[in-house]
Amino acid sequence: MLSRALADVFSHPDLLGALVVSGKTAVVYLFLVVGLRVLGKRELGQMNLYDLVLIVVLANSVQNAMVGSDTTLLGGIVSATTLLVMNRLLVVLMSRSRIVERHLVGEPVLILRNGQLLRDRLKREGVTPDQVMAALREHELARVDQVAIAVLEVDGTISVVPKEATIHRTHRRFRQLRMG
Repeated sequence: MLSRALADVFSHPDLLGALVVSGKTAVVYLFLVVGLRVLGKRELGQMNLYDLVLIVVLANSVQNAMVGSDTTLLGGIVSATTLLVMNRLLVVLMSRSRIVERHLVGEPVLILRNGQLLRDRLKREGVTPDQVMAALREHELARVDQVAIAVLEVDGTISVVPKEATIHRTHRRFRQLRMG
């Protein structure tokens, strides 16, 4: 009786069914990676309650698309394994290709220069002036005119460099940001 129950838990109708689950899971994973990337950097670095709800609801909404009617343990393992493998392959691909990394991770964006908010960039990145001011306060600054640059980093955080800061100005990336 116990062996029959264990056989039922680990059984899967067929290899083709497992491949279908794996294929659908891979497509959903790629869709979500692209979709979440399109949301922008702010959402990734500053997750709030609404973002958490979105992630939970997304997970629930795509579950059936990935496994369909396959509720076997093996179907769940195939789907989970596919997600883990896809994630690992994406990490490896990004580590080997600067172009892929730039498209999926993005690049830092200058959002404040010499005390002036770059409103077109704020709008494009989905960052409000209030969020910039919050970042300034975190760096113990009260006004935008105290800032040399503020940069929206790829992880969604905002780095702030005060005008009085000593910076090695030959650093190539800093010069690119200042010119940008």
